[in-house]
Amino acid sequence: MAHLLGGLATPFLCKPISASSSSNYSYTSASSFDSLYIKRAAELADKSAGFTAPHPNFGCVIAVPNGRATVVGEGYLYAEGTIPAEVQAVEAAGEQCRGATAYLNMEPGDCHCDTSAVSALIKAGISRVVVGIRHPLQHLRGNAIHALRSEGLQVDVLGEDTQSKTIEDAIKSCLLVNAPLLYRAACQVPFSVLKYAMTLDGKIAASSGHASWISSKKSRTRVFEMRGRSDAVIVGGNTVRKDNPRLTVRHGGDHLPRRVVLSQTLDLPEEAHLWNVSEVPTIVATQRGAKRSFQRLLASKGVEVVEFDILDPRDVMGYLYDRGYLSVLWECGGTLAASAISSGVIHKVHAFVAPKIIGGKNAPSPVGELGMVEMTQALELIDVCYEQIGPDILVSGFLQPVPDLTPTIPSVQETSAIDPTISPYESSIIFFYKTWDPYGAFSNFSLHPIQMPDENEELVTWSSVEHYYQAQKFVGVSDPVAKSCIEELKCAKSPEEAARIGRRIQRQQPNLVRPDWESIKIDVMYKALHCKFTTYPYLNSLLLSTAGSVLVEGSPHDLFWGGGRDGEGLNYLGRLLMKLRSELLGESSTSQKSLLPQTSENN
Repeated sequence: MAHLLGGLATPFLCKPISASSSSNYSYTSASSFDSLYIKRAAELADKSAGFTAPHPNFGCVIAVPNGRATVVGEGYLYAEGTIPAEVQAVEAAGEQCRGATAYLNMEPGDCHCDTSAVSALIKAGISRVVVGIRHPLQHLRGNAIHALRSEGLQVDVLGEDTQSKTIEDAIKSCLLVNAPLLYRAACQVPFSVLKYAMTLDGKIAASSGHASWISSKKSRTRVFEMRGRSDAVIVGGNTVRKDNPRLTVRHGGDHLPRRVVLSQTLDLPEEAHLWNVSEVPTIVATQRGAKRSFQRLLASKGVEVVEFDILDPRDVMGYLYDRGYLSVLWECGGTLAASAISSGVIHKVHAFVAPKIIGGKNAPSPVGELGMVEMTQALELIDVCYEQIGPDILVSGFLQPVPDLTPTIPSVQETSAIDPTISPYESSIIFFYKTWDPYGAFSNFSLHPIQMPDENEELVTWSSVEHYYQAQKFVGVSDPVAKSCIEELKCAKSPEEAARIGRRIQRQQPNLVRPDWESIKIDVMYKALHCKFTTYPYLNSLLLSTAGSVLVEGSPHDLFWGGGRDGEGLNYLGRLLMKLRSELLGESSTSQKSLLPQTSENN
């Protein structure tokens, strides 16, 4: 399986099909049906890529095995916390689910007793489920498959029992659509793609440094799409100095990747497009101690500065991994590109080759010195593919193959059943962060709707704690724009979207934020958490099961709610959960120490 992840140069460019549409196909082989619909599930899953990061991409197709294999329902997961693909497909198919087959590009990520995807298939009367690949995260791997089989459904995992060329292609499509998650799970770094445009003679700029434009407008549009499918875009200081890029996506989508600048000396201009963070945040990674005055200048503009003892691409990628990023696009110059390749963090390459020749002995090339002196040392791309985009050719391929996740990794539950003395949590500190983590349900981003009273003491349902928290920033403000902001937040499709909206409004229109927000935001969060953990019994049990352990929100960049990268954060979210745990355990609230003094840091 190691070489199945081919160099697909573009997103799936399929004709959109709504969840209620149906299609007919005539195949005689069961494996052909399975392969066809698994590929379709992967195509559907890809429709959310880049608009919902970071989260896995799930698609579901329901077909009736009537000899013509009629598709009766489809769906894909828009974002973490929205309606699961399986639920959408079941709702679209209705009564036709009875005895039908469901095709999933990846095993559902049901965890923390949130089994809506699995329950939907069981309750609908689905008789067979075909899964493209098992879930790559160990604590989720096999859980949904086991739950479905225990209810009597036939579950087949593509490629585990039979092999064929069509099955291999279908599995490949499943690997492609969730490549970022697969690399993250196996390599503990985000999936990294190096992108560059060069002339036919291998130059990325003229000898003068002028580089606009090497590639065509169509190729640049494709780059915007690549950015929109990434969690972060990385450039070096030289690119900032010479090109003054914006690194935007310009496709009208909801997801805007972080801009990351790597600069060892901070020899950067005081004014640059990247320092405008009103729409998109910027992170500057630098060597510890570099130009403190310039660091203060960047901080005053709202740019986040992160110091490293040694500014090495692998350490930076480790930091972005800690932040939960799945996919990173490198758009840097040759020197930084060579350093990233040498560090082993680049997994895939996209090279746009324009039919132009510019020459120049000193004109820069896309990759700097790698220390190779013989052609036999050259790095070879695998699974290479070629695509013409306007007048240009896009060459894509992998420097590192997809991690082989074929062997079944026993889940925590399976291991504990074999040996009850084995515990995966030896430490007295329990970290939680992303919703797919073992304790991810503790996150204020988890999909657990809550009902909270409004200004008139009437109960209002919020899709998540984060939805409620962000909206409370604007409650009580007389400006009608503030009221429209609250409604916009209430309708946000995911907690991530709610966070982006609330933080953006807070930055751009601080006059809309209630004047007492800094003094009440901890209490707002605590009330929302209390509602969440008293509404859902299994969350209550999960929290109580951590008694005796310190809870730390594992965000490395949020120094208020999280623990910070080196433990320097205030960890207020962990503190509130521990306070709530004590309350639920029946300990006297009067014996609890008051929280630390408020901070003026925005969140």
